[in-house]
Amino acid sequence: MKQSKSGRKIVLYIVLALGALVSLFPFYWAAIGATNESGKMFSKPPVLAPGEKLVENVQNLNEAIGIGRVMFNSLFIAIVYTILSLLICSMAAYAFAKFRFKGRNIIFGIFLLSMMVPYHATIIPLFKMMAGFGWLNTYKAVILPNLAYPFAIFLMRQNMLAFPTSLIEAARIDGSGEWKIFFKIVMPSMKPALAATAIFLFLYQWNSFLWPLIALSSTDMYTFPVALSSLFGLSRIDYGQVMAGVTIATIPIIIFFLALQRQFISGMLGSAVK
Repeated sequence: MKQSKSGRKIVLYIVLALGALVSLFPFYWAAIGATNESGKMFSKPPVLAPGEKLVENVQNLNEAIGIGRVMFNSLFIAIVYTILSLLICSMAAYAFAKFRFKGRNIIFGIFLLSMMVPYHATIIPLFKMMAGFGWLNTYKAVILPNLAYPFAIFLMRQNMLAFPTSLIEAARIDGSGEWKIFFKIVMPSMKPALAATAIFLFLYQWNSFLWPLIALSSTDMYTFPVALSSLFGLSRIDYGQVMAGVTIATIPIIIFFLALQRQFISGMLGSAVK
């Protein structure tokens, strides 16, 4: 029995190691491509060793898109969006989970149904709305439209359903207002769920491409996905620059995820465990 269990563990570890290698290889290949010249990206056999062109590729990339400005735009938009959306979605989730009002389930069902509407179907009316407000080519056009994100509301609601209603009622009896209950009692216990939702919202906004491409017209307002798409010309494509940009754009995502990975795992599993 012990030998069979140890054999299963070995097989499991081998499978997990292979899965990790397959998952990490694209990141490694992009980093290697950033250190080599463009012609070696598709050579046969493939080049898997670091080259000596990293500094040159980064310099060329900076001349092409302006790394500092693009990084600032992406970080500013993603961070502000994450904070505002997290606040709005948490308040909506708290209302759906703990308040009793007529039509609550119907409204929540409409929120869930909105996730089934193709995003491309909303582009034209959203563009006309932003043009009417005079917000095109501004941060507001990218940050504000999707603040009430349905999946984030759903995720927070599922976690708040497990929060004891008796604590909220006890706080009301003690004279606490709804804002104090929400910020002082409910939100501190939702840290794992907040971290998981924050990672999801940050990744969603950081990787957003179609809407920023439509809403932002000047190069000094571009985010990383839009700026990288401008490197693909009609004739020559410098894949060394592209891979350098991809590698740089991946770094904030990795840092953000590693900083909140424990809370992310417990937050995603929180409702099931409770």
